[in-house]
Amino acid sequence: MRQGGKKLALHLFVLLGALVILIPFYMILVNSFKGVRESALFGMGLPSEWLFSNYEKVFEQGNILRGFKNSFLLAGLTVFCVNLFASMAAFVIQRRDDRLMRGLYLTFIIGLIVPVSIVPTIRLMDILGVKGTYFSMVMYYTAVLLPFSVFLLVGFMKQIPRELDEAAQIEGAGFFRLYARIILPLLITVLVTVSIVVIVSVWNDFFGPFYLVTDSTKWTIVLQIFNFVSLYNTNWGVVFAFMVIVVLPVMLVYLLLQRYIIDGLTAGSVKG
Repeated sequence: MRQGGKKLALHLFVLLGALVILIPFYMILVNSFKGVRESALFGMGLPSEWLFSNYEKVFEQGNILRGFKNSFLLAGLTVFCVNLFASMAAFVIQRRDDRLMRGLYLTFIIGLIVPVSIVPTIRLMDILGVKGTYFSMVMYYTAVLLPFSVFLLVGFMKQIPRELDEAAQIEGAGFFRLYARIILPLLITVLVTVSIVVIVSVWNDFFGPFYLVTDSTKWTIVLQIFNFVSLYNTNWGVVFAFMVIVVLPVMLVYLLLQRYIIDGLTAGSVKG
């Protein structure tokens, strides 16, 4: 009886937490169908008149297709770079368990804690002559997301027995062939998790493109919201409609692939 009460209390707590998380999404969705004056109140009630024209204005005025193109491009290139560099680094760090590799791994762990400093980043990009380019943004996101990815992959790779390496080397496999043919296919589950985390992080990021991209034609989908925000007159119904369109692809990706996120995070947290 006591155990059943604890289980019921846990379920109620989880339900309450889910409702708290869903309230902002509900508010955004409801206000996306309201007019200028009604949406400015940020109320939770249903609109007095459902204005589907807010979504039409987003597609007519918001350069939304260009924003989607930029976001997809940055997310795709960052996923490729993070998966490639993180898997290679994790393979070397875990298989060469010496002082140098432990120090390198510690450096990546520090990267999880130390916040990103925008001003030195802008200065470095300016010195290298890549400021405001797609390349600079991809390298920026790769550097920011690499520590977490290496941490996850190293934890998972500890479960892969070294006997596989020895067997492949006996068969004549070199270092790169061992990585590409043996290790990389075994990392698919965690790499899917890393890819989802990278996509969500790049897609939802606002401050990175805001500070590092000066050309409005290269703005991501999140930055395109500036087209509807002004100092004295903002149609919040259109802004909320834009936010719904921005969030929807990420929510679909998460709902469809959440099982891989849980599996990958669980596998990567196991210590061998």
